[in-house]
Amino acid sequence: TQVRKEVKIIPAQLKVVEHVSHIYACRHCERSADETPIINAPLPAPVIPKSYASPSLVAYIMNQKFVEGLPLYRQEQQFARLDYKLPRQNMANWLIYCAENWLSPLYDRMRHHLLSLDHLHADETELQVLREPGRDAKTKSYMWLYRSGRYGPPIILYEYQPTRSSDHPRRFLTGFSGYLQVDGYVGYEGLPGVILVGCWAHARRKFDEALKALPKDAEISNTVAKQGLDFCTHLAAIEKRFHDVSPEERLAAREKFSKPIVDEFKAWLEAQAPRVLAKSTLGMAIQYCLNQWDKLEAFLKDGRLELDNNRIERSVKPFVMGRKAWL
Repeated sequence: TQVRKEVKIIPAQLKVVEHVSHIYACRHCERSADETPIINAPLPAPVIPKSYASPSLVAYIMNQKFVEGLPLYRQEQQFARLDYKLPRQNMANWLIYCAENWLSPLYDRMRHHLLSLDHLHADETELQVLREPGRDAKTKSYMWLYRSGRYGPPIILYEYQPTRSSDHPRRFLTGFSGYLQVDGYVGYEGLPGVILVGCWAHARRKFDEALKALPKDAEISNTVAKQGLDFCTHLAAIEKRFHDVSPEERLAAREKFSKPIVDEFKAWLEAQAPRVLAKSTLGMAIQYCLNQWDKLEAFLKDGRLELDNNRIERSVKPFVMGRKAWL
């Protein structure tokens, strides 16, 4: 006997489901009584009143747009190829209705749990919104992200705002106190009860940019940019080594292995700053680290904290991937 396996795909199918409600009347009452009682068997409540949308159809459209990055006009074409006319305006109205009436309570509950934690990540990314009342189409808007850390169930919340004002995280994080892991944006400064934790990936990236700015034929092995990059790389290697241990063990390892490197890096930065042009790529990398120093060394305070803010940057990636297509 020979067996050959192959993977078969069954394309999406659209089906009409009819919900039939029987109506009952009393025949005896019809003949002899003044009134005839009529009873309707209850129908399942629709996900959207007076609409032919089903929960599965709305969920499919949401997943296609926000997970797969497929804009509604392309979904409209996709449904047309399945021989079904579904205008994008209908889909847009469905998404808005379900977001406001079905998902908002879930969002609010997740936010309640999020703010009860004492270690969060935050980030924001640019967004262009077309035909927004009172605003030019070229005006930058922002999608803000807030999420939980590495421990416990992941909670990831997006919030659209038309500006990058610090008022937005201040309002969203009302009631939160603890560690907030961010990049270098000043909009997170001064939040009450919040200790900001910096991102070493951003610091490393700036030294990497300084290294790439050198002439192609330059010997990079002993340059100042390479030295700065190596400090960040060594810290990342220590984190990788102790990735799977408990927070207590990680804190002890950081005290033993990471803190000496951090202290040496600080002294190195202070020594290099006067020798480098402040406006050069390398000068800006050094100044970034010095300006962010309190935040960069904050990861040494708690073993649950992370060396970088990559966790939330991975969470924003699906949105960034779809952002251009949605226009």
